[in-house]
Amino acid sequence: MVFHSPTKGQMELNEVVIDILDYISEDITRSYKLLVGSDSHPHQQGTCFVSAIIIHRQGKGARYYYNKSMEQKIKSLRQRIFYEASLSLTLADQISHLLKEHGREDMKVEIHLDVGTQGETRELIKEVTGMIVNSGFAAKIKPDACAASKVADKYTK
Repeated sequence: MVFHSPTKGQMELNEVVIDILDYISEDITRSYKLLVGSDSHPHQQGTCFVSAIIIHRQGKGARYYYNKSMEQKIKSLRQRIFYEASLSLTLADQISHLLKEHGREDMKVEIHLDVGTQGETRELIKEVTGMIVNSGFAAKIKPDACAASKVADKYTK
């Protein structure tokens, strides 16, 4: 899976994890959050899905990476939301495994979901957050889901 970094260009997932660990080592006095989120947007030729990874140096900026793919058109909002959540869950699991290989199993991944209490997705909150939490990850929804609603959303259009 190839990711794009605005500062580093194209990177494989293992390179992303190494870059994240390097970024953290630049300032070990700070706290960090590792965030993953996905968003989608229907287009004429299919549905564009974007998954984003953000390493947030709390109080001092962040770096992000994203992967973009075009899938067959999915008309159902429910199906799209669950597919976004499963993309994020798979990615978070892969990152966790790579972090463990680098001796950083202490780093936890937080999954951001593109659902919120306002709008059509409010009825899906319990189900998708339950799916994430029962898989061992923390889940955030809008407005606290910047990985999905800000970064991933930016690249779906």
